[in-house]
Amino acid sequence: MLKKIHHIAIICSNYEKSKQFYTEILGFEITQEVYREERQSYKLDLSLNGNYCIELFSFPNPPERVSRPEARGLRHIAFEVDNIESAIETLSKHNIKTEPIRIDEFTQKRFTFFEDPDQLPIELYEI
Repeated sequence: MLKKIHHIAIICSNYEKSKQFYTEILGFEITQEVYREERQSYKLDLSLNGNYCIELFSFPNPPERVSRPEARGLRHIAFEVDNIESAIETLSKHNIKTEPIRIDEFTQKRFTFFEDPDQLPIELYEI
């Protein structure tokens, strides 16, 4: 029945800041951007390496959601990287701090976490 994940929807508190973060820092490409006047909301469709991935929304005064520690619900989003040190170095050039690199106890692969502008946890997982 299911084939693959189609997209991840994210509601941000500061549209311009999040748009800049996901495009200029993480490297997503803008597929489409629309402003929905009746909802006072932007919808930004983002692709990574030609694959549609994220819908970034803005809404007036969205309620805050608990993110950590280990709150119920969506835990984080994760992206594959070829070289974790290189990815961390790129993030640090933009003053984005990552957690110490950890080792997955089952796969022995390395990973780390950082946050988007709304403290959404994002994982980098070295393949």
